[in-house]
Amino acid sequence: MRTAAQIAADVRSGASSAASELELSLEVISRRNEELNVFLHVDEAGARAAAAAVDERLARGEEVGPLAGVPIAIKDNMCQTGVPTTCSSRILEGWRPPYNATVIERVLAAGAVPVGKTNLDEFAMGSSTENSAFGPTRNPLDPSRVPGGSSGGSAAAVAAAMTSISLGSDTGGSIRQPAALCGLVGVKPTYGLVSRYGLIAFASSLDQIGPFATTVADAALLLEVVAGHDPRDSTSLPEPAPTLVAHVDDGVAGKRVGLVRELVEGADESVVAAVRAAAAALSAAGAEVVDVSIPELALTLSAYYLIAPAEASSNLARFDGVRYGLRVDAEDVTAMMEATRTAGFGAEVKRRIMLGTYALSAGYYDAYYGQALKVRTLTINAFNAAYEKVDLLLGATTPGVAFKFGAKTADPMTMYLNDVFTIPTNLAGHPALSVPFGTGEEGLPVGVQLLGPGRSEAQLFAAARVLEIADGRP
Repeated sequence: MRTAAQIAADVRSGASSAASELELSLEVISRRNEELNVFLHVDEAGARAAAAAVDERLARGEEVGPLAGVPIAIKDNMCQTGVPTTCSSRILEGWRPPYNATVIERVLAAGAVPVGKTNLDEFAMGSSTENSAFGPTRNPLDPSRVPGGSSGGSAAAVAAAMTSISLGSDTGGSIRQPAALCGLVGVKPTYGLVSRYGLIAFASSLDQIGPFATTVADAALLLEVVAGHDPRDSTSLPEPAPTLVAHVDDGVAGKRVGLVRELVEGADESVVAAVRAAAAALSAAGAEVVDVSIPELALTLSAYYLIAPAEASSNLARFDGVRYGLRVDAEDVTAMMEATRTAGFGAEVKRRIMLGTYALSAGYYDAYYGQALKVRTLTINAFNAAYEKVDLLLGATTPGVAFKFGAKTADPMTMYLNDVFTIPTNLAGHPALSVPFGTGEEGLPVGVQLLGPGRSEAQLFAAARVLEIADGRP
């Protein structure tokens, strides 16, 4: 499949057109979506209008942006004017937002063409996209296996060549984990680098929107487009979008990279081998690779599954049957709210709301939520101490390759452990990315994770590019 950068160059030069690129994308979607269940809604009319607008502007000699005519898939928890936005939940089935998320505005301004909304674990709560109210998404590399989650639809859209790029959101690994299982580049940016305005919140202090792509350069390009200050998001960093594409080929010569023991412990042998091979590739490219231990990371899974559900308990209180979405009538307001939320939310969402409400309750706040916040502070301090000694950190993205449907659904804790290597970065607010490197069971891709301090995306892309080349993907 051609890259986003190649498509944009062809559209700008006249070798192709936005309309023809869109039709190629829609053809693949029509052929494979029934099998894979990637898109919950394909906005053919809106996409054709957007593509026509790009072609008309080009015909007038106007500049149309770095993503000129590039089809892009959008995770269905980002608001887009008039387009159904459900978070894969019955409680929002059929809801059409009256406004665009900031990231939608920015991809449109860059000339991209949003083709539709992709499936996810309900309200982004899951690691396999098996928790969607509208059925699971299948991994295009092996449809008997999951694509990861919660952004499984956005990952599968790129892996199936429906689009060359897509947007997901990452609360505890929901971009990096499906990127690893689908053989893609996936990025969780520094907290506040990308506006959350128009993102339907799961856990507001953890959520970040980021890119999926087949190449490091495309991921850098898309992140450069959507990043930058937004006054409508109070947590947005007060600075312009960083320059990223220009630094992709900077290399790692002279950098110190820490191979983190806790980010490979418990992983499959093939995953550990891939991480060690990645360390060797970075060393061969001029980096100094050293072993690092961050014992505090062992506490982060427990802390995350108190903080995230607590924030979800608060954020999801707005879905009550009164203002928008599903409403199940009953004899009074209290009964109506109970009936609506009972019918509208799936089992995993209910589980997390109850867990979060319990953790925030008067008798248990200090023992659970308060303790989790202390662990979060310990995690931030531990990462900061590590980054005083090294420039970047290296580890596994996931404990194994894509697993079979139903393999982990019976035991929520087993499913939660899929995010054990990705969660620490979200608690710290730092950036991290997953890049494909090697293969594991049945030739399925393995993702290697690179982590850095806040605002270190340019260094991460440069290191990821080194691994991309070493893995034979020029």
